[in-house]
Amino acid sequence: MAANDLAGRRALVCGGSQGIGLAAARELAARGAAVTVVARSEPPAEDQFAFLRADLEKIEDLVPTLEKQLPPPPAFHILVNNSGGPPPGPVVEATAGQLLTAFRQHILASHLLMQWVLPAMKAQGYGRIINVVSTSVREPIEGLGVSNTIRGAMASWAKTLSREVGPHGVTVNNVLPGATRTARLEQILARRAAATGAPREEIEARLRDEIPLRRIAEPAEIGAVIAFLASPAAGYISGVSIPVDGGRLHCV
Repeated sequence: MAANDLAGRRALVCGGSQGIGLAAARELAARGAAVTVVARSEPPAEDQFAFLRADLEKIEDLVPTLEKQLPPPPAFHILVNNSGGPPPGPVVEATAGQLLTAFRQHILASHLLMQWVLPAMKAQGYGRIINVVSTSVREPIEGLGVSNTIRGAMASWAKTLSREVGPHGVTVNNVLPGATRTARLEQILARRAAATGAPREEIEARLRDEIPLRRIAEPAEIGAVIAFLASPAAGYISGVSIPVDGGRLHCV
């Protein structure tokens, strides 16, 4: 794959100030894309991305907030939908407010952003919409009730969208990260340690033992898959959910 295979392309990356979002932004930029990051906090100073400040939970203000910071039209070729996961906990204890917040932050925010960038993608005959979801799309994860619920809905939204926009040269795919070294994983490990009384290191060791590759992914490894799906080489891949989990899933 050529290092500049995304030269001349513009990418909009949500949640790009840290973790998987930042890793994706870096990889897209390394491949030649002009990257704009959307986040509540700015990315590290060493990353020279364009930056738009917005809160994905404030749905009514999302697109107007972005339009105020970015001259029209928003001619992006690539959209990476990525947002922090809902708080952990069993689904039986989830409140209506928690479910609604997660729905707005993930599905509604992604939907509004898609509608914002899609006209330019259609006009250019090239579009890549990539959603960072979770392996819970295939197998629910214990203790992440709200997340399991919303991630499944996100995958169904993406599959439906892929069939509608495919004739315009736009692909829609989901990346399903497994255990990855992010703040989200630290939150999950800490919660499990508190619930069981076991040391955090022991909880992490158990997690690694469940992964055939016996290690936890680095964000850059997820970012590389996102960048591939954004590239011309992935032009015939659409409507799929790709696990990047070291082989941990038991299903095919």
